[in-house]
Amino acid sequence: MSTYVLIPGAGGQASYWRFVEPELRARGHDVVAVDLPAGDDSAGLEEYADVIVQAIGDRTDLILVAQSMGGFSAPLVCERLKVDLLILLAAMTPKPGESAGEWWAATGQGEAEAAVKQALGQPADGPFDPLFSFLHDVPLDVAVELMAEGEIVQSGTPFAKPWPLTAWPDVPTKFLLARDDRFFPAEFQRRVVKQRLGFQPDEMPGGHLVALARPLELVERLEAYRRK
Repeated sequence: MSTYVLIPGAGGQASYWRFVEPELRARGHDVVAVDLPAGDDSAGLEEYADVIVQAIGDRTDLILVAQSMGGFSAPLVCERLKVDLLILLAAMTPKPGESAGEWWAATGQGEAEAAVKQALGQPADGPFDPLFSFLHDVPLDVAVELMAEGEIVQSGTPFAKPWPLTAWPDVPTKFLLARDDRFFPAEFQRRVVKQRLGFQPDEMPGGHLVALARPLELVERLEAYRRK
C-alpha cells in the first residue's frame, strides 16, 4: 500500500480532503492530509514545503496529490524526498523564475475565467463569487457547511517570490483537470499543461473543488494512477 500526501490549495486547510481521506484509508493506505500555514505572513513556499516534509516524517511509498495552489509547493517536496508519483489536481502549474503572483497574468487565467463567466450569463468583470466559481456543483449540504466555516484566509507571501526550482523535478507526474472548473477552465488547463509540462492532462467531471463534489470518483482516479 502507499502513503497518499494530500496538499490543499489556497487557505491551506486539510479539511478540504474530508471525504477523500477516509476513502483512501478504507482501501488500506496511509494518508497524510496537510494543514498549511496559510494565515502566516512569514511563511512562503519554502516554509509550506517544510510543513509538508515534517508531516510526512519517515513515511515511504509517497504519492503527492496537490490541489490548485498546491501545485507550487508540491514539486519542492519532490526535491527533498523520494516521491513515487506527483498528481496535480485542478492545479496551478509553475515554471522556473515565475512567482505564483505572476502566474495569473502569464497564463491568461483572468481572460479564461472571464470567458466562462460571459458564456454562462455572468458579467465578465463582475466581482468574485464563490458560489458561482467554486460551489456550483458541490452538494448543497456540503456547500452550506463550507459557508458556515467562514472565509478562507490566505496570506500573499507565497505569491511574492519566484518559484525556486530551475526545472520540473524528475518524478512521474500526472495532471487531472476538472472539466467543469469555472476558475481554471478546462481549455485553459489543457493549453497551460501542454506548454509547461509537455503532455496532455487527464480529465474528469466536476468543478474546482472536485474533492468535495465527487470524492468517490476522484479516489478511483487516484487509485488508477497508483496501479499503473
